[in-house]
Amino acid sequence: MEFLLGILIFTYLLSFVSADLQGDALFTLRSSLEASPTQLADWNQNQVNPCTWSYVMCDSSYNVISVTLPSMNFSGTLSPKIGVLSTLSSLTLKGCGITGEIPKELGNLSSLTNLDLENNRLSGEIPSSLGNLKNLQFLHSFFCSSRILSKNNLSGTVPGSISDLPKLINLRLDSNDLSGQVPEHLFHIAIYNFTGNKLNCGKNFSYSCLSSGNGSGSSRNPKVGIIIGIVVGFIILLCGSLLFFLFRCRHKRYKGEVFVDVAVSSPFWVIKSFFIHRVIYTPAQGEVDRRIAFGQLKRFAWRELQLATDNFSEKNILGQGGFGKVYKGVLSDNTKVAVKRLTDFESPGGDAAFQREVEMIGVAVHRNLLRLIGFCTTPTERLLVYPFMQNLSVAYRLRELKPGEPVLAWPARKRIALGAARGLEYLHEHCNPKIIHRDVKAANVLLDVDFEAVVGDFGLAKLVDVRRTNVTTQVRGTMGHIAPEYLSTGKSSERTDVFGYGIMLLELVTGQRAIDFSRLEDEDDVLLLDHSNIFLGFVHWIPYSFVMKVKNLEREKMLDAIVDRNLNKNYIMQEVEAMIQVALLCTQSSPEDRPAMSEVVRMLEGEGLAERWEEWQHVEVMRRQEYERMQRRFEWGDDSMYNQDAIELSGGR
Repeated sequence: MEFLLGILIFTYLLSFVSADLQGDALFTLRSSLEASPTQLADWNQNQVNPCTWSYVMCDSSYNVISVTLPSMNFSGTLSPKIGVLSTLSSLTLKGCGITGEIPKELGNLSSLTNLDLENNRLSGEIPSSLGNLKNLQFLHSFFCSSRILSKNNLSGTVPGSISDLPKLINLRLDSNDLSGQVPEHLFHIAIYNFTGNKLNCGKNFSYSCLSSGNGSGSSRNPKVGIIIGIVVGFIILLCGSLLFFLFRCRHKRYKGEVFVDVAVSSPFWVIKSFFIHRVIYTPAQGEVDRRIAFGQLKRFAWRELQLATDNFSEKNILGQGGFGKVYKGVLSDNTKVAVKRLTDFESPGGDAAFQREVEMIGVAVHRNLLRLIGFCTTPTERLLVYPFMQNLSVAYRLRELKPGEPVLAWPARKRIALGAARGLEYLHEHCNPKIIHRDVKAANVLLDVDFEAVVGDFGLAKLVDVRRTNVTTQVRGTMGHIAPEYLSTGKSSERTDVFGYGIMLLELVTGQRAIDFSRLEDEDDVLLLDHSNIFLGFVHWIPYSFVMKVKNLEREKMLDAIVDRNLNKNYIMQEVEAMIQVALLCTQSSPEDRPAMSEVVRMLEGEGLAERWEEWQHVEVMRRQEYERMQRRFEWGDDSMYNQDAIELSGGR
């Protein structure tokens, strides 16, 4: 068992070593081709995972399978290191101005099915090692696989080893300076072109220099054309039937558009994602339409993020939460990013399961949600990469300002409240499956360059919890923001997020954390704590006390006492009252009584708050009266018991 485990670990690590070797080989190719700074700009030596590079395609195991460089005006040569790409099945360098000889290492590409070096300035002889390419075959897309070396300056003879390629059906060597004998077997392949050389073909020889099917794309053997037609027709019919079936099934189940926003490593990945990831796209207010954004989610190499964060230096730490530390980083193209290094993750499905969850986060795109740029996985690490928010978080702007930095003005706080509400509304009501945040707080609401609210850290609870249910054995959240039912049962819902959002609204008004009672506490008044709730523990007591104090001051019309002093009275009291009313509605102890985020958005926009608040006040009065009756009953019972005991004691003397 240990031996098998060792083999598995070695194989997994080998995939990362392979990515390094492939990345190095492609970067060396870029250098030897003498690409300009604007050509292949994202082929970066420090970014060792080549699967995210332009013009490169990988399979599901992150092996490079295709390199296509269309008509780029290079002036260099082909690097022998290209022979490292053992999984490469297609290499297209047509019209790239490449000079020098064809490296013999090209014969190491045992998986190659398509090679196109047409219209370059290659010289020298055709290496006999190309005879090792046994997989040149009719298997690539809907077109004939080919080996095209025409319109170069190649000299010498045609190697006899090429005639040993059993699956070769297209060979073009025209417009070179080749001479001598053409192996007879090559005159029997489907498509060939030897014109423009000094070879033993043409009018004075028994074989033509051009196959009869070269112009039309058919074969000398009519059976080949028939077979091609049958195969293509069958594939088209199959795909059409499949798409029609999927459309009918999904149209009945959903009323949205299905899309995925993931790194596309092969054409089959799109189809695979269509089957597996049933993510529904429905537009919402404020949403950025990115339905065409295939391939935006990037898989980063570990070394790339190490370099970006200066080996995860302590000086680059932006913050730390329940899911791990966040580091500021700078990528090789000078893009600033925030790298979240997850801790305590458990992923029974391994890298694939983690990637599926990441993809689900990646498709949640909204102007008030932090966009996921990419991710990185190793056997021991899970990292997420986000754009860097230069105005940091709401928590920073409320409580951690440096001298000289401006205070967060009241109009900005109103915009933040509404923007965060819209972001959460999108997660709850426009994602399928819906995403529950579980840790809504001021530190997780970031601010972009225009001080618009951007909700971050959503979906992370799924990445670190083993179970796929909303019940977890580990309550993840921040002290002062955890809803009572989540703390006591471990069960979360969208109303759990509503509670945390309500606490954040109170923070926007007061400038204080729920756990910070230094301004809200009086010597003779312990925050009106209802001691019947002590059993919920200190963690529950914090938000309960915070809310009760605000509720009492609202009832007494003394809200000025808790408004952030840094605002210097620069606010409209009616707007403050409205925000506090929404906050109190969101922080009710019963999750069923809290509004949905869509209703919160409407109330913040001025619709329906008065009616909901009047209803809440009526219920609150009834609850308070019931509480006072119960309190008097208990007090009466205590007095009666005390008097009865006293009589019994005196009677026994």
